[in-house]
Amino acid sequence: MQVYKVGGAVRDQLLDYAFHETDWVVVGATAEHMLEQGFTQVGRDFPVFLHPDTKDEYALARTERKSGRGYHGFEVHADPSVTLEEDLQRRDLTINAMAMSEKGEVIDPYGGQRDLQARVLRHVSPHFVEDPLRVLRVARFAARYHHLNFKVASETTDLMRTLVTEGELAHLSVERIWVETERALAEKSPEVFFRVLDSCGALEQLIPDIGVADIDRLKNASQWTSRTECRWAALLSQLDATRAEHINRQFKTPKRVAALSAAIIKHRSSIDSNDASELLRLLKALDALRREEPFSGFCETVAALNGHHPAAYAPAERLRLVANSARSISARDITNEGLSGPEIGAAIAHRQIAAIEDVLVSQEGLEARRD
Repeated sequence: MQVYKVGGAVRDQLLDYAFHETDWVVVGATAEHMLEQGFTQVGRDFPVFLHPDTKDEYALARTERKSGRGYHGFEVHADPSVTLEEDLQRRDLTINAMAMSEKGEVIDPYGGQRDLQARVLRHVSPHFVEDPLRVLRVARFAARYHHLNFKVASETTDLMRTLVTEGELAHLSVERIWVETERALAEKSPEVFFRVLDSCGALEQLIPDIGVADIDRLKNASQWTSRTECRWAALLSQLDATRAEHINRQFKTPKRVAALSAAIIKHRSSIDSNDASELLRLLKALDALRREEPFSGFCETVAALNGHHPAAYAPAERLRLVANSARSISARDITNEGLSGPEIGAAIAHRQIAAIEDVLVSQEGLEARRD
């Protein structure tokens, strides 16, 4: 039994890039042997085990043979005869097909170190085209390492285009597409994910409504917010509300993500209003009188779209003051006025509008003194 560190942990260690998870491959062992050592089996399609102490993932060395469409269409073969080189060959990119022994020796049969130095994302073998998920993974790695000047090899882009033209993307689940998209939105250069997808024709199939201007808007906004839901809202911010809703349904985005993008499209312009009634309607639309989200995300996204950190964007700061003022009004304030039913709601709204107007007047006076 031989144990090797593999994949992303080796890649990022050689790049001196921060990583948080370490995966291991075990050569020359059986599932029974792993269980005897105290590991817990978690994989159903192939043997993957959790270390009893570290909880790192240890997978038996395996090979895969294409047996159907999509990224689930594989037959897995795992037994003690599978070599480390055979296990590494099934991986997507050369920079992910390296291993490291317990002594720190790098095993690199497919040129991963060479491509790290050349800043190239290159496929390991022609078997790359057997898994359509790799189109999204390559785009995500391009987004992660763009600031280090990594580029996708032209021949790898050609294989990605082959997967697209042969209709393989249709066999990906929408849940898996969103997982990769959300991960890409969290990377340093999320716009690169969409540009790479566009370069191989995948964007047209996945999100045909997104264009160059939308991707540029995402790039600019991402300099000011790292929140994935805010970046997604920025990407969709200029779409028709119906189209944005369709995209969110299509990808089954979480409710908080869909709600924020819808709020940005419908209510973004209201943040600059000087009308207290309109601002109260905005707060209610964002449910800001009861909870922090999507209100906080709305402020951060609008600020980012305007090229500002949310704490330095005056309209967002003013809206926070307005929200705090309106939140201070409650039914308890008018219980002694003899009102009931709808009258209570109307009285609360009246006081909230008055409180908002006080904030607006105060802010106008502050701006006048600054001038």
